[in-house]
Amino acid sequence: QVQLVESGGGLVQAGGSLRLSCAPSGRTFSTYTMSWFRQAPGKEREFVAAISWSGANTYYADSVKGRFTISRGNAKNTVYLQMNSLNPEDTAVYYCAAVGGITTAQPMDVDTYAYWGQGTQVTVSS
Repeated sequence: QVQLVESGGGLVQAGGSLRLSCAPSGRTFSTYTMSWFRQAPGKEREFVAAISWSGANTYYADSVKGRFTISRGNAKNTVYLQMNSLNPEDTAVYYCAAVGGITTAQPMDVDTYAYWGQGTQVTVSS
């Protein structure tokens, strides 16, 4: 069973930055595409960003383009989400997700991903 462990959430003022991390443990794939989703209270889970195994392909929701950056560590087994210029609308529980494979046809689709982390809370105060 693949487990995803997230860290880095917290409370930040508007305009501030946070960096989220996610690493798999347990049984792991040789290659996997990873992503971040978020879910605010009373709303559906929404796509934030995704990255292919090589890191060559990245995808972003329009709401975070230019502010968030997804990347992989040198060993590729850790994925990061650098979040800059945060605003209160970014407040949500952020989830890391993964699916086996070098890439995926629908990286923005929640149903693409087989494995999910427990979530980490990000709160942005105004």
